[in-house]
Amino acid sequence: MFNSIQEIDAPQLADWMGDGSEQLSIIDVREMREISQGSVPGAIPLPLATLPARLHELKQSDKIVVICRSGVRSAHACMFMQEQGFENVFNLRGGVIGWAQGNLPFAQAETA
Repeated sequence: MFNSIQEIDAPQLADWMGDGSEQLSIIDVREMREISQGSVPGAIPLPLATLPARLHELKQSDKIVVICRSGVRSAHACMFMQEQGFENVFNLRGGVIGWAQGNLPFAQAETA
């Protein structure tokens, strides 16, 4: 989709979540009304419009996977984060739609 964006698919994210070998942060950049309907387990709600103001809350040393509904907003978030010096950022290809199509579990989103 975007040339400079690293992308992963839902099964690979599920593997990373189960692996536990690296510090992994999953960031959900959808709007809160979307997030309230469920998200990837452990995802941190951080709507795209709030990302610039809240970027300091994220650790550049973490492996960060950014998710949205279909993968477009999260790709924009990844590009922005890379511009701000984040190197280990990945876009979830297909977003939560792809996650659901993989029959992977959903969780009630954490409150921010």
